[in-house]
Amino acid sequence: MKGVLLVNLGSPDSTTSSDVREYLDQFLMDERVIDLPKWFRTFLVKGIILKTRPKRSAEAYQKIWWEEGSPLIVLSEKLQEKVQKKVSVPVALAMRYGNPSIKKGLEVLQQQGVTEVLLVPLYPQFAMATTETILVLAEQLQKAHFPEMELTSLPPFYNHPDYIRALGNSIQEALQGKDWEHLLFSYHGVPERHIRKSDVTKSHCKMDGKCCFSEESPAHAYCYRHQCEMTSVKVAEYLELKEGSYSTSFQSRVSILGSWLKPYTDKTVAQFAKNGTKELAIATPAFVSDCLETLEEIGMEAAEDFEEKGGKHLHVIPCINDREEWVNVLSRWIDEWAHKQSAE
Repeated sequence: MKGVLLVNLGSPDSTTSSDVREYLDQFLMDERVIDLPKWFRTFLVKGIILKTRPKRSAEAYQKIWWEEGSPLIVLSEKLQEKVQKKVSVPVALAMRYGNPSIKKGLEVLQQQGVTEVLLVPLYPQFAMATTETILVLAEQLQKAHFPEMELTSLPPFYNHPDYIRALGNSIQEALQGKDWEHLLFSYHGVPERHIRKSDVTKSHCKMDGKCCFSEESPAHAYCYRHQCEMTSVKVAEYLELKEGSYSTSFQSRVSILGSWLKPYTDKTVAQFAKNGTKELAIATPAFVSDCLETLEEIGMEAAEDFEEKGGKHLHVIPCINDREEWVNVLSRWIDEWAHKQSAE
């Protein structure tokens, strides 16, 4: 029997400092998030970051927390529920960090008699710290606890026409009737060394941005920056945006971890304001579900900074979340997989 496990990033169980600390500990100790020697990662996370970060992060979560709970969890649950109603196989939900865990999600499917699982990382673009860490952990859990299960995964869908159309339509709808001058695509940042590590050719990535637009390379299949740039280009083409009316940036950097992908979103937003842009639109296509990084970092911090620097309005575009068009797209992909497997 076949089944699907949707996997998102995760969230603390509550906004208390203790729950946030537990979540951050699990997240930051992942070797694919902070890819440093374990002894140094442990010293950095447990000896420095977790001494002060949980309190600040808890305050940030409190700003965006809903009555029902974490926005990311609530929106992911709504997506799972809507998809389940449209597909012919069981669909469970898990988080890479926090609850419900990937192990719990596989147990839910196991209890329904599922032996073939389609893992669906809810990240359009591939990255070490997102898709890869999900697949690696799921494989470890499968070998240790679910040997009878067969796992496969949905490939990154950053340039899939169905996804581009759903994302493009959501942006168009959010901006309808608004007088905006420029559209900024803001993606979650990663250290530059992650890009180099993911370069299967060990020679393609030049970190100048130009290689992202070069002829097709095997490196593109695992290059986060290339996939982000292509998402922006494909959506711009779909929306028929003029050249120069949109751009790409990267947010959420942690400077202590070295050089991150540029340009930085916070500096880019501030520069637009200083240069006289009054109406700036911003979309966050690295995230399927709205979360701390979109609601607080962009919706609050970036919006406030934009206005303080002279801008008038930062138009923050919601993620595709549980939009009906996205639900239909995801459901169709799942049923195509299930029926194809059945036919074979």
